[in-house]
Amino acid sequence: MPTALIADDEPLLREQIKLRLAKLWPELTIVAEATNGAEAHSQYENLEPDIVFLDIHMPVMNGLDAARLMVSGRERERRVQIVFITAFDTHAVEAFERGAIDYVLKPFNETRLAETIDRLKNRIQSASSGISPGVGAVEQQPYSAGDEAAKLRLILRQLDVQIAQIKPGTAYLQWIKASVGQTVRLIPIGDVVYFQSDEKYTRVVLEDGEVLIRKPIKELIEELDPDRFWQIHRATIVNIHAIAGVVRGLRDQADLKLNNRAETLTVSRNYTHLFKQM
Repeated sequence: MPTALIADDEPLLREQIKLRLAKLWPELTIVAEATNGAEAHSQYENLEPDIVFLDIHMPVMNGLDAARLMVSGRERERRVQIVFITAFDTHAVEAFERGAIDYVLKPFNETRLAETIDRLKNRIQSASSGISPGVGAVEQQPYSAGDEAAKLRLILRQLDVQIAQIKPGTAYLQWIKASVGQTVRLIPIGDVVYFQSDEKYTRVVLEDGEVLIRKPIKELIEELDPDRFWQIHRATIVNIHAIAGVVRGLRDQADLKLNNRAETLTVSRNYTHLFKQM
């Protein structure tokens, strides 16, 4: 029975990946969870799981440093299967080489996770049979944990360089956490049509409903991707991909029509310049 460790500083994210893994790979046993890289490394040393799911950005020690320690400590005995849980998109993903390290983007896509599980199963089977993973029947060679560890270290260095090139502030929000009754709902940021202040709360409006969060508009605008979300009023931020059209009125006023929503949003005069070219 394969075993795994999950390391992420967000409890909700750990629970989500556990639920998805239980559905897609019921034979996998989760032996431990960690909230930071140092804790993950300690649990890995004690429990020696077959697979480690590592968030990249964690307190105390990040996922890259934890992975580097895991690789260095076990290269002659066994091969650790590392899967990074990351909010980065194409910026860092280019540095992952399939067959050595895999990745799952936040928020989790079940289809993508299923592909990762298939690769993990193949690697574990190859390692147990003593054959290097990914080679053809004619070119089969004895499995070498040391060679694989060296590849892992090289890829980790590539990741260090790739992530260092990402400018501060470009790791934008990927999802919104909202309390709905006694549960917490995780909403992919792309599903949001617009945000609007509502006294003590902020309305998160979706195509099929809305939820309330406590984060104010002035904080949200700093955390959202400006190529996707525009502030159009001191109390409103809109997803530009949800805009169906712009209706111009008198005195430079503009109203936005939305995809799959009946209401319109008024653009205040301070923000009409955003729509001059539309």
